[in-house]
Amino acid sequence: MTFEELGIAPEIEKAIRAMGFEEPMPIQEKIIPILLDRNTDIIGLAQTGTGKTAAFGIPIVQQTDVRVNKPQVVILSPTRELCVQITKDLTNYAVNTPGLKILAVYGGAGIVPQMSALKQGVHVIVATPGRLIDLINRKVANLSAVYRVVLDEADEMLNMGFADDLNTILDQVPQDRNTLLFSATMPTEIRKIASRYMRNPEEVLIGKRNASAENVKHLVYTVHARDKYLALKRIADFYPKIYGIVFCRTRAETQEIADKLIQDGYSADSLHGDLSQPMRDTVMQKFRLRNIQLLVATDVAARGLDVNDLTHVIHYSLPDDYEIYTHRSGRTGRVGKDGISIAITHLREKFAVKRIEDNLHIRFDRMKIPTGKEICEKQLFNLVDKMENVQMENNAIDDFLPVIYKKLDWLSKEEVIKRFVSVEFNRFLNYYQDADELTEPVEQRERGRDKERQPRDKDRQSHGKDRQSRDSDGTAEKGYTRIFISIGKMDGLVPAGLIEHINRNMPNAKVPVGRIDLMQKFSFFEVKSSYAQQVIEQLKNTRYRGSRIDVSIAQGKEASNDGGGGNKKSYAPRFDRRADKPKKRRY
Repeated sequence: MTFEELGIAPEIEKAIRAMGFEEPMPIQEKIIPILLDRNTDIIGLAQTGTGKTAAFGIPIVQQTDVRVNKPQVVILSPTRELCVQITKDLTNYAVNTPGLKILAVYGGAGIVPQMSALKQGVHVIVATPGRLIDLINRKVANLSAVYRVVLDEADEMLNMGFADDLNTILDQVPQDRNTLLFSATMPTEIRKIASRYMRNPEEVLIGKRNASAENVKHLVYTVHARDKYLALKRIADFYPKIYGIVFCRTRAETQEIADKLIQDGYSADSLHGDLSQPMRDTVMQKFRLRNIQLLVATDVAARGLDVNDLTHVIHYSLPDDYEIYTHRSGRTGRVGKDGISIAITHLREKFAVKRIEDNLHIRFDRMKIPTGKEICEKQLFNLVDKMENVQMENNAIDDFLPVIYKKLDWLSKEEVIKRFVSVEFNRFLNYYQDADELTEPVEQRERGRDKERQPRDKDRQSHGKDRQSRDSDGTAEKGYTRIFISIGKMDGLVPAGLIEHINRNMPNAKVPVGRIDLMQKFSFFEVKSSYAQQVIEQLKNTRYRGSRIDVSIAQGKEASNDGGGGNKKSYAPRFDRRADKPKKRRY
């Protein structure tokens, strides 16, 4: 099928062909004719990079009436970066459509110019939910003439806590408007929005529901936890042309890994929430221009980063939610290209890998960490390929060649090649000839693991006793409050995962977290006392890897020492998943 057969206006067809599009993608073939033919609600289930922006953007450009100087379309996106990208795409589609005014409104930019543009009149608003609500409250965003609302990456907006904002905005637009919802996954919350605000929506599915992109290959490397960074370096070296994102759980881990990579000579940088907006813009621009090969990022920071040619996505830390894995891996293998999604795991994460496989209907290829010899061979052949394919500007170097020939005439052809290759290759050779190979961990019986964990010297034995005595005490550090949480090691809880879950549910505050004690079925953690009640309210009834969470102030011996209940002999409730509610524990 051609763009002309879809019913696209000639001026828009000319614009999209100038952008390099030759034929429509599957989602465009399905959605564009529907929108051009009838005013109906649509749920589009598709991965990032499948062409959905053009699927809803081209009909918007064609159907919006430029004679009506009011907002007629609202497009909501989760991040500033995606908001800007959508605006850019729509502007390109409308290059031959005079008079159509498209405005991006988002936080982090001056609100006064956005208010001024709205007062002058625009036809299409592309917005992040928070900023649009601000503009509505200031009485400058009038949505009374809106005939179409687009929710792009709706699951991401819900993950970022925009559910209430979406409800507020959808209540402001006319009830007879047309609603388009696009999402990579279809969680329950999306179904609720569709049920409340959409009328008999047509569902368009590209690929499999809640599945990763079909042209992405999934690999998993299992190493000792202490060797994860060394494994990351070997994987990066094994793919000399790698251009990808390394995903980490926390901001601190992201910065740490990026700093290590830069120090070790890799073309890398970090992207996380602690960076200012100008710094983030600079990093993303460098990455888009390929001045950076590896971008180390948190999930939140990478949302909206629109890059089509990523070769790899590396999960330095697996996400808590398999749907986040879908979004991560969907950043490679886009626009019909192949991609590779790599998970670096340790033994305790084998169940997390299995859950991802079962829920997303994919299979990881179990890989062995490349040996030093394999990496050196890969790098050597990459160097030879670069030599073979280099563009020689003869006019620029001819004047220098006689001197070069004379300088090297005492060397044979073989010696010249060997020395030239060594200039580029010695770094890898020197590193890997002395490096120990990374061994794959082998599962042991519990007795074997206990034996492996025995302290190796008196100092470690002493340290273990000190820690044991502190654990039995259970009181919180001064100024901190000790909190009970109903999940533990059996739920896959790790300290980094707990901290990430706290911060994800406390988006407007960076909570100081103190000591963390992980048990098998429940755990305790300390937070600054001023945050304790807010943390409990925000975490209550959330889920961690599918398990519902119950939280409360730890009582009795487990209580904080900043006042209240320190001498009471009571204990935190044990959480019974079968009943899905706390029950009293006997002692």
